[in-house]
Amino acid sequence: MKKDDELSPELKRVAREGGTERPFTGKYWDSHEKGIYQCAVCGTELFSSDAKFDSGTGWPSFTEPANLENIKLKEDPSNGFNRTEVICKKCGAHLGHVFDDGPKDKGGKRYCINSVCLEIEKQ
Repeated sequence: MKKDDELSPELKRVAREGGTERPFTGKYWDSHEKGIYQCAVCGTELFSSDAKFDSGTGWPSFTEPANLENIKLKEDPSNGFNRTEVICKKCGAHLGHVFDDGPKDKGGKRYCINSVCLEIEKQ
C-alpha cells in the first residue's frame, strides 16, 4: 500500500480528497485491454475488464465489481445530488460513483470510476 506522501498530486486529490478527474482525460476511459483493475493506492482487486463498457461519459465504466467484498458504497449528498460513492474497502480511497443507468441486460448499474484510482494487471 502506498503512503499518502507517495501518491501523485492527482491521485491524492481524487482518492483522498474525493475529487473527480476531467472526463475523457484518464488513461483507462477508452482502454480495451484485458485484465483486472486494481486500486492504485493499495492494489486491491476491484473490477474485471469483462465488466467494462463504453458509457459515453468519459470515465471507465463497469457493470459490477470483480468482488463486492472489496468495495464499500456510501451515500454522497454533495454537490446537491443524491449519489452513491464507491470506496475501496481496504484503504478507503474514493474511486467514483455508481449510478442506475447502466446496461439493463447486465443489471442496470454503472460504476463510474476515476482512471487515476486504477491500475490494470494485464491478462
